[in-house]
Amino acid sequence: MFPPLRRARLETLQVNLGYRCNQSCSHCHVNAGPGRTEMLDGDTLALLPAVLQARRITCLDLTGGAPELHPGFRELVRQARQLGVEVIDRCNLTILSEPGQGDLAAFLAGQGVRVVASLPCYTAETVDRQRGQGVFERSIAGLRQLNGFGYGQPGTGLLLDLVYNPLGPRLPPPQAELEEAYRRELAERFGVRFNHLRALANMPIQRFAAELRRSGAYDAYLAMLRRHHSEANLPAVMCRSLISVDWQGYLHDCDFNQMLGLPVPAQTPRRPHLRDLLERDPAGDSIAVAEHCFGCTAGAGSSCGGALS
Repeated sequence: MFPPLRRARLETLQVNLGYRCNQSCSHCHVNAGPGRTEMLDGDTLALLPAVLQARRITCLDLTGGAPELHPGFRELVRQARQLGVEVIDRCNLTILSEPGQGDLAAFLAGQGVRVVASLPCYTAETVDRQRGQGVFERSIAGLRQLNGFGYGQPGTGLLLDLVYNPLGPRLPPPQAELEEAYRRELAERFGVRFNHLRALANMPIQRFAAELRRSGAYDAYLAMLRRHHSEANLPAVMCRSLISVDWQGYLHDCDFNQMLGLPVPAQTPRRPHLRDLLERDPAGDSIAVAEHCFGCTAGAGSSCGGALS
């Protein structure tokens, strides 16, 4: 059984703007894709700046699907930046070359948005196997475009982080060593620069869990995560300083709990919703935990920010 957890100060509001995406990745815990239609409505979107102010939240973390496909994405970014809130865009890179997104990189740079970009390897074969044919080439083009606007370049303040996911049921290698390999290979082969690498374990839920079950590896993967659990990672897990908002506005302790339909433990008679944060500070609340949480504490740890130790 996973150890009990309680939330500390709420610093990050992570919002899933919808499940529509221009890709369908094999490891995607959201099951996102071009055919998905779920999307945050306008009334709920309008609550977000007020919640950021009411709770004095310092970071707005936008995810999806491809969050940039939400029609309110850019206005939300502008409003959050006007409040002095850091904005993270979890970008799949290929969105930068989609029709109608030709000015997206310039917009992100102009707003000082931190880009956290998916790139599960620095080789085309591995990336295309996990994310689709031609994705690596388009991803490199996207990185070069971001570099051209100053992302990852010294002295610009425009931060570009890359995200690594293992291919298959294994833990990520040491993050620092992997970052050096990424930095060397991307610079030498493609002239690409970035700031940090975030190494994330694949969570045994949704699309990846289905693959594990088909191959008969599900139980073994869970056992490996439990076996490599480290108590030292518990103080730094993302759910202690973050709340996740789904496309309907309901609250979850993390993005993974959201995909499993696990709401934050109710402090009201109704299911907790974004609007509740206007009046109530969630610091000190208990956090819903389950077997998949070992994916965040196994080995060096793993969260939306990468390794924990």
